[in-house]
Amino acid sequence: MLGNGVVGILYESTNKWERRVPLTPSHCARLLHSGRGETGVARIIVQPSTKRIHHDALYEDVGCEISDDLSECGLILGIKQPKLEMILPDRAYALFSHTHKAQKENMPLLDKILAERASLFDYELIVGDNGKRLLAFGKFAGRAGLIDFLHGLGQRYLNLGFSTPFLSLGASYMYPSLAAAKAAVISVGEEIATFGLPFGISPLVFVFTGSGNVSLGAQEIFKLLPHSFIDPSRLPELFGTARNSRSSRTSKEVFQVYGCVVTCQDMVEPKDPTKPFDKADYYAHPEHYRPIFHEKIAPYASVIVNCMYWEKRFPRLLTTKQLQELMRKGCPLVGISDITCDIGGSIEFINQCTLIDSLFFRYDPSNNSYHHDMDGNGLICLAVDILPTEFAKEASQHFGDILSQFIGTLASIRDIEELPAHLRRACIAHGGALTALYEYIPRMQNSDSEDLSMNLANCHSNKKKYNILVSLSGHLFDQFLINEALDIIEAAGGSFQLIKCQLGQSANAMSYSELEVGADDSEVLDQIIDSLTSIASPNESHGFLKKKTNMIQLKVGRINKSDFEEEYDTKNKTAVLILGAGRVCRPAVEFLTSIGSITSRQWLKTCIEGDFEEKNDIQVIVASLYLQDAEEISEGIANATAVQLDIMDRGSLCKYISQVEVVISLLPPRCHIIIADACIELGKHLITASYVDDSMSKLDGAAKSAGITILGEMGLDPGIDHMMAMKIINQAHVRRGKIRSFTSYCGGLPSPAASNNPLAYKFSWNPAGAILAGRNSATYRSRGGPVHVDGNDLYDSAVRLRIAELPAFALECLPNRFSEIMGTLARIGFFNTEAHPILENEKRPTYVSLLLELLGSQNQNLAGNLMREGDVMEKIFALGFCKEQGTAAKTAKTIIAFEVICLRMEERLAYSSTEQDMVLLHHEVEVDFPDGRPSENHRSTLLEFGSTKNGKTTTAMAFYCWDSSSHWSSDKIKTRGVLRPIEPEVYVPALDILQAYGIKLIEKMD
Repeated sequence: MLGNGVVGILYESTNKWERRVPLTPSHCARLLHSGRGETGVARIIVQPSTKRIHHDALYEDVGCEISDDLSECGLILGIKQPKLEMILPDRAYALFSHTHKAQKENMPLLDKILAERASLFDYELIVGDNGKRLLAFGKFAGRAGLIDFLHGLGQRYLNLGFSTPFLSLGASYMYPSLAAAKAAVISVGEEIATFGLPFGISPLVFVFTGSGNVSLGAQEIFKLLPHSFIDPSRLPELFGTARNSRSSRTSKEVFQVYGCVVTCQDMVEPKDPTKPFDKADYYAHPEHYRPIFHEKIAPYASVIVNCMYWEKRFPRLLTTKQLQELMRKGCPLVGISDITCDIGGSIEFINQCTLIDSLFFRYDPSNNSYHHDMDGNGLICLAVDILPTEFAKEASQHFGDILSQFIGTLASIRDIEELPAHLRRACIAHGGALTALYEYIPRMQNSDSEDLSMNLANCHSNKKKYNILVSLSGHLFDQFLINEALDIIEAAGGSFQLIKCQLGQSANAMSYSELEVGADDSEVLDQIIDSLTSIASPNESHGFLKKKTNMIQLKVGRINKSDFEEEYDTKNKTAVLILGAGRVCRPAVEFLTSIGSITSRQWLKTCIEGDFEEKNDIQVIVASLYLQDAEEISEGIANATAVQLDIMDRGSLCKYISQVEVVISLLPPRCHIIIADACIELGKHLITASYVDDSMSKLDGAAKSAGITILGEMGLDPGIDHMMAMKIINQAHVRRGKIRSFTSYCGGLPSPAASNNPLAYKFSWNPAGAILAGRNSATYRSRGGPVHVDGNDLYDSAVRLRIAELPAFALECLPNRFSEIMGTLARIGFFNTEAHPILENEKRPTYVSLLLELLGSQNQNLAGNLMREGDVMEKIFALGFCKEQGTAAKTAKTIIAFEVICLRMEERLAYSSTEQDMVLLHHEVEVDFPDGRPSENHRSTLLEFGSTKNGKTTTAMAFYCWDSSSHWSSDKIKTRGVLRPIEPEVYVPALDILQAYGIKLIEKMD
C-alpha cells in the first residue's frame, strides 16, 4: 500500500474539542487538481466527521471521497494519536505521536504501529536546516490562552467588585475567526484607552515567562490593548509612581496595561553572590542557583502568563508556600494563565487541567483549597492542554500550508531511503521496525524518573568494575544525540543504566538524562568519556570537564542562544520610506508610526496574520521634492522624519532607499520605474498603489534575482477590489466552477450627507488626478467580445446603477477608469490640458472672458461682471453640449480650461471638517458548475465610511500601509518578483484584516 498515492484523513477521536485538520479542503484541491504527476497524490479519502472545522461537503466539493474505510490509503494523516483499533497494517501514518522521547503513556501506540508493520512519521520531528521545527501550533496556543484568560479576568474582577472592559470579551472558541477575536480585544483596548481601568486594580501588570512561540503568541494578543512594556528591574518604580498618582484621574497607569517579559536570569541568581549569572552554567548546574522570581517579580504581577518549559531539576517558578506568603503581604496577583499546562510543574499549585468549556479553577492559598467558581478568595488559574483547537480554522490553514508541501513525497515513495533527509529523520518506524535513529526507545522504554530508587537498586546489582555517573543535557532526542551517546557506550564494550530522564516538551527545551556508565577496564571507561566529550564539544579541549569522585558532569551539544529563550527587545524598528507628500500621505504616516503605540486601534494590522512574528516599531521617512510639504506631513508625528528628495537625483534616492526595508511610492505611475530600478539595485521591497503596467512587469526577472518583491495595485482600486474578486473566483475554481460573468464596481464617494452639490461628488485627492483618470480610454469584455470606449467619450458612457443591498443609493458608473455633468464639462473644453490661446495673451483674461471664449458666445448679456446662471444654462443647451435642460442647469452651477477648474473644484468641492466620504466596492459573479449542479450568482459588497478627521477617509490607505509594515517586516510574502494582490498569500490575510478592522464585507449568493 505504501506509495500508492492515496491519502487518508483520520477522524479525530481523542477529544471532543479537537476540530483541527492536517489538510483543509483548499489544500486537498491543490493536491488533487494539480495532477498526480505534479503532486504525487491520486485520491484523498476523508473519514466523515460532524465536528471537524471544515464540513465533509467542502471536502467532497473539491474531489475528496468521504468514507470510514481507509483501507485503500497508503498514507494516513491525523493531528493527535488515533484509537489503537484505527491502525491498519502496512500503512504509513503521519501525526503528533509523542513517542520519540519514550513517553510512557504513548508506548501502546508505538507498540501497535510496530505490531502492524506500519510506518510512523512524527510532525514534531520535521525540522528545517536550522534545526527548528517546521510544523507546530505554539503561537496559536499563546493567542488562545491569553484571550481565554482575559475573558475570565473580567468575570473575576466583577466578583471582586470591579467593573472592567474585559467583561465583554468572550472565550476564543466563541469567535468565528482569529481576526474576529482580535477585533473584540481591540474594542476592549479602546475602552481602556478612553475610560481607563479602576484605580483599585492599576497598574495592571502581565508577566510573560519565556520568549518562544507560545510567549510571542500571547504577547501578540496583549499588544492589541493599550500597553507599555517595562523592564523587570523597573517594576518597583512603576508601583511607586502609581501610588503617588492615585489621586489623579489622569494618571496614565489606568489608561493602559503593562507587560513584563522575564527569562531565566530574572527567575534565579547564583548562590555564590560573587559570581554573575551564566545561562550555560545554569542549564548545566541548576543546583548552584536559588529562585528569586517570588521576590523580584511576583510581588508586582497582576497576571502571570506562563509560557516556558520547565524540568524538575530546576527551581520552580512559584511554589505553594511562596504564593501563600505573597498573598499575606497583599500581592496584586489575581490569576495565572498556564499556557504550558504543566501540571505540578513550574507552578506547584497548578495540579489539574481545565477544559475549554470550563476554563478556570480557583485556588485559595489561605487554606490550600480548590474551587470551580469565580467567587471567593484566591486566584483564578487556566491550564488547558488543547488551546490551538480554539482557532481551528486558522491553525489548520497554517499547519496545512506547510504539511501539504511534504504530502506528495510521503504519498508516493515506498523506500524511505529515497525520502529527503528532513522527512527521513522524522520516520520513527518503518515496516514494523524502529529506524536507526530511534533504536534508543526500547532502551529507555522501561525507565521513568519516578522510579529512581528502583533504578539505583538495579544499577548497584549490575555494576561493572569501574563506574561513573554521567549527566547528559541538551537536545538529546530531537537532534538524536542520545542515540549517538548510547551507541558510543555500547560500541566500546561498556554498559549503562538509565538513572533519570526528564524530557524537553518543546523545540527550544533541552532534555536531561543521568546514566550510570560502567566498564570492566578503566581505559575503556576513559575512552567512552573521551568520545562523549567529543560529541559534546568537538571544538573545545576536554579540559572543561569537571571531574569529581565517581562523577562527571557532561553537557551534550552546544548551548547556543537559539536553544534557550532569546532576549526580548522592544526597541527594534523597521524603517519605511514614503515617497510623495500628497493628500493620502499623512494618514499613511500616522498609521505606520502608530504600530506599537498604546492607544491605536490600528495595532491590529501588525498582528492579524495567521502566523504572527514579532512586530517592530516603524520609523517612517517622508520624502518630497519640497521639504516644506514633507515637514507638514510629518509634523507632530513621533518616529516620522521629513527629508527633501528629488528622485531624479540617483545618488540621493539610493541614499535614502538604502536606509530602509520597504519603500512605498505615492508618486505618479511614471515615477515608479526609476524607484524600482534603485530598489532592485539595493535589494529593497517596493509597494505602489498603481496598476502594474508593461514597463513594471518587465522588471520581474530582475526583482527575483535581487530577492525582492515589487507589489503593485495595493490601494483600494486597484487593490482591495482585486482581492475580493479573487476570493470568490478561486473558491469557485476549487469547487470546479467556471466563471460565466464577472462585473466589478468601485469608487470613492461622498457620504449621502456630504453629497450636497450638483455633482454629488467631492475630492479627497487631487482633482487634477481624478479628472485625468476620467480621460483614459477603457476596454472591457461584454457578451463574449471586447468593448472599447475612447477617453474623450468616457464620461458620456456613464449609466445608472442600483445595488440590491443598497437600495437608497442612486449611483452612476462608467467603464474601468463621473456623470452627465462631467461629460458636459468635458465637451465644453474645461478638461482640455493643452494651453488655450486666450491664456497665452499678455493681458490676463477674466474668468468671464474665458467662459465666453469656451462657449463661443458674443452675447453681451454674458459679458458683464455678473453672469446670469440662466443665460449660461441656455447657451450650454443651445450649443448641444448636453441633451437635457436639467443637466445644463446643474452644469451652469458647477462651471468654472483645466488648471482653472481644478483650482475651483479644490476650493468648492472639498470636504468640510465634519463631512465624511465613503468607499464602495461591489462585485457580481455568475458561476456555472459541472455534474448538473445549479449555477450560482455571488455578490460581494464593501461599504465603509471615512472618519471626520480632516474630512478624509484612510480606509484604503491604512490597508495599503499595513501590508508594507506587516508582510515584509516579518517576511510574510515569500514570493519574489513583480506581484499583484491576486495570490492567496496576499489577499487572504488582507481580507481578514478588513473584517477584523470592522470593515464589513457583505457576501450573498443566489
